[in-house]
Amino acid sequence: MVQKIALFNHKGGVSKTTTTFNLGWMLASKGKKVIIVDADPQCNLTGMALEQDTEDDQARIEAIYNTHSNIKTGLAPAFEGQPKAIEAVNCVPLLGQEGLFLLPGHVGFAEYEVTLGIAQELSSSIQTLQNLPGSITALFNKTAALFNADYILIDMSPSLNSINQNLLMTSDFFIIPTTADFFSVMAIESLSKILPKWSFWAKKASSSPILKEAIYPFPDFKLRFLGTIIQNYRIIHGKETVAFQKWIDKIEADVKDKLVPVFRQSGLMLPTPSYFEQGISETFTLTKISNFNSLIALSQKHQTPIYDLTREQLRQAGKVLTNNRKKQEEFRGVFADLADKVIGLTSQSYAISA
Repeated sequence: MVQKIALFNHKGGVSKTTTTFNLGWMLASKGKKVIIVDADPQCNLTGMALEQDTEDDQARIEAIYNTHSNIKTGLAPAFEGQPKAIEAVNCVPLLGQEGLFLLPGHVGFAEYEVTLGIAQELSSSIQTLQNLPGSITALFNKTAALFNADYILIDMSPSLNSINQNLLMTSDFFIIPTTADFFSVMAIESLSKILPKWSFWAKKASSSPILKEAIYPFPDFKLRFLGTIIQNYRIIHGKETVAFQKWIDKIEADVKDKLVPVFRQSGLMLPTPSYFEQGISETFTLTKISNFNSLIALSQKHQTPIYDLTREQLRQAGKVLTNNRKKQEEFRGVFADLADKVIGLTSQSYAISA
């Protein structure tokens, strides 16, 4: 069975897209088959994964959208009343990493938000809407079966809309990326209020006879929290600056003391030993990732993870090259460790109710 992992935070600028791309690539390098899903109408993940510098690149992207499906066209049979069933998306294999595929995004995916919101509120009384809440799960499951995928990583938009509610609550696991700043602290407080409400809705939807009998049944509620990622902080002389450390400490404290207790009450946590066996502390920080600096632009330019950029792609020399090669190895270790933790936490022995 494929494991669906959502990367979600309604605060923007927390590197969800970058993390999805780099983590997906690392999981694939460890022998897993991975589909990365661009569920953000801004399509940043699609832009990061597909080269678009030249006219030939643009023509290739246009050809991909003409010959491959995407998240919007994949869901169109349900949302636009087309006389056919949802089918698996013909995902795009990413160059340079075997076993890694992109389910492209679409700007028009946001057009389905209002209809889905109505369906999720009224589907129990209006049977014509009953197929919509389970349609995204159906699309992902069929696509995963076609590619024999082990993981689907979902890059979500920074929003509390109905699409994100559905994407998150029908996933198996989720990660909350954060940045070391005041606004991420605010986001943790907000999520401690919103996610229990969403969980209550999802459990109710899971037990609804109408949604269970739909052409695309709403799935059983299985969502569990894997942990947070704290990133984009600055390192000076091998250590976080005082200003950033302040917010790192605050985020970790609030996750431990405010977020996790609420998640436990809502059934969103794995058994406590599951985390400890993966070396995850009581703050539930999966990893900390410092600022990528100039490497991020090169990663996006070459559609290659930070840690896999070659000397030719870096086009640097001397001390700059030496420092960046050292940083690359650090990032390789960070993402390798993160991937190992994800694999460990999502293994069948741990994927049980707390």
